[in-house]
Amino acid sequence: MRRSPAQWWFGSRAVGRLAVLGYHGVDDPAGFAGQLDRLLRIARPVSLDDVELAVATRRPLPGRAVLITFDDGERSVYEHGLPLLQERGIPAVAFVIPSLLDTDTPFWWHEVERLVAAGAGDGRTAAQWLRHLKQVPDTERRAAIAGLRDGHEPVRQPQLTTAEVRALDAGGVRVESHSLTHPLLDRCSDADVRAEIIAAHDALATILDRAPQSFAYPNGNFDVRAERVLDELGYRSAFLFDHRLSPRVPDHGMRISRLRVATSTPPDRFETILSGLHPAVHGLRGKG
Repeated sequence: MRRSPAQWWFGSRAVGRLAVLGYHGVDDPAGFAGQLDRLLRIARPVSLDDVELAVATRRPLPGRAVLITFDDGERSVYEHGLPLLQERGIPAVAFVIPSLLDTDTPFWWHEVERLVAAGAGDGRTAAQWLRHLKQVPDTERRAAIAGLRDGHEPVRQPQLTTAEVRALDAGGVRVESHSLTHPLLDRCSDADVRAEIIAAHDALATILDRAPQSFAYPNGNFDVRAERVLDELGYRSAFLFDHRLSPRVPDHGMRISRLRVATSTPPDRFETILSGLHPAVHGLRGKG
């Protein structure tokens, strides 16, 4: 796609758009370093403060503005991402799950993958299980995972410590909220939506000595009930995971689009993601 005539058109159009890159871990540090160097050459990295100010004042961000974000709080963001970002003076945001800090409790989707690989379940693949678990009510999701655990060794995964989270925040990777336990909020009860957001907010306020003010919807699933709670708590921004570019002044500060990307994304695809061509093609295919 990078050599398609459409790439030139999308690239010129992207000058007037905001690209919020949504990563998870930094599994390929060399690839991530290359992506950061490319951004410094062709784009304008901005901070979360910059984006929130644009929303509040309705003043556009600079052309080719790019914000880097990470979901979940994988250890590799601290171990590999933070030094690479600091070396280049690029700001970023990490949306973390505070209930997992200082534990060896795995992300629930990683636990499902490893349990299925160990023979748990009914013959469905891990991908099939995850697709199913993201579509059912949250109480059913939790019960199903408990059933997968029966008869299997506990899955362990070292998580970030509170000290590392503070180091991220002090080092230019702003730490914000991704809910308490990462359920899909649109599959939760009203009470659970409120509890997930408020408990995460209070936990992070204690850890960071400041109130969080930005939120990433788990799995990107927007929920209007969640938005109401965030408004009550004074949040200034919230992010989707819909693989779309945003305007230089996002239309709605609590529903800012993000582009799905990984540190292992090849350079050609990275270019078409930044331009909006890749998201547009996937949108036409029903994958956006």
